[in-house]
Amino acid sequence: MDKIPVAVIGASGYSGTELLRLLLFHEGVEIACLTSRQAAGRALADEQPRFRGLPQAETLRFVEPSMENLQASGAKLAFLALPHGVAYEFAEPLLEAGWRVIDLSDDFRVRDPEAYAQFREHAHPAPHLLPQAVYGLSEIHRDAIRQASLVACPGCYPTSILLPLVPLVRSGCIRPDSICVASMSGASGAGRKVVVPLLYVECNESVRPYNIPKHRHLAEVEQELSDAAGEAVTISFTPHLVPINSGIVTTTYASATEGAAPEAVGEALAKAYADEPFVRLLEPGVLPDTKHVAGTNYIDIGWVYDPRTHRFVICSAEDNLGKGAASQAIQNFNLMHGLPETMGIQRV
Repeated sequence: MDKIPVAVIGASGYSGTELLRLLLFHEGVEIACLTSRQAAGRALADEQPRFRGLPQAETLRFVEPSMENLQASGAKLAFLALPHGVAYEFAEPLLEAGWRVIDLSDDFRVRDPEAYAQFREHAHPAPHLLPQAVYGLSEIHRDAIRQASLVACPGCYPTSILLPLVPLVRSGCIRPDSICVASMSGASGAGRKVVVPLLYVECNESVRPYNIPKHRHLAEVEQELSDAAGEAVTISFTPHLVPINSGIVTTTYASATEGAAPEAVGEALAKAYADEPFVRLLEPGVLPDTKHVAGTNYIDIGWVYDPRTHRFVICSAEDNLGKGAASQAIQNFNLMHGLPETMGIQRV
């Protein structure tokens, strides 16, 4: 098959490195352009030694992130593996030039500029682009993603929260006003930056909650849950940093609606995801574990009903660099190009 030339803009972070790892082995992709201001001129294998020995990694060199270099590459789709608040600077000229864009940052996830400003504490820098952005939760917005010019890949926490909850809110078996979420993420979820709270000695042998009560990812979570419910939904969310490299476990508590049967959650999830290649619904009483999803695009979902409190407890596990970032971006790429959805990411 003919390979599709793509550009990867910014790939020095953890999600960007994972994206490159997958793209280098994707049967339908040719990395035509790889940009980095800091690494311009260097071979990929020199900058990322984990890729030594791969022919493409030895010949592929980073270039300055200019439109001239991007246009000269022959690519027409770009993955933006850039920090939040930077991606829009590249998305706008690329879209104007007729490119398709898959953004891994949170610049375009929230449709409402006011909600963006509330959680980011500054105005959105390119609000005119928000109407054309499609939220890239593959299992929920598959048809829209296929036609999209700008796909905003979800955050890692939102993916772990939304995939279990959207079918339950839609089915009416849980009360949206009762949702309370606690998540635990590996240190790579905070990005690749040198700050004291993320140093090894600060993180190791310690678990800490952070960014409560208003984590920035709440904006996209509440947006998607509100769409599913047909009414405004506000939830409680507490993220925690745990001393592992990657992986997220999310536990959600939600009250059952009046008349909801104990098996209602399992039935709603099975109806939504029975044929989904990357959603694994666990047997009753079996709960997810990050070690079983590490390095994959799977999300494992388990649940129980607590008859004493009349609440459902729904648990999920994913790799924050995989289903929460890079491999979900490739799943969206496959949808956008009519390729098998599992191409390049079906590995355990």
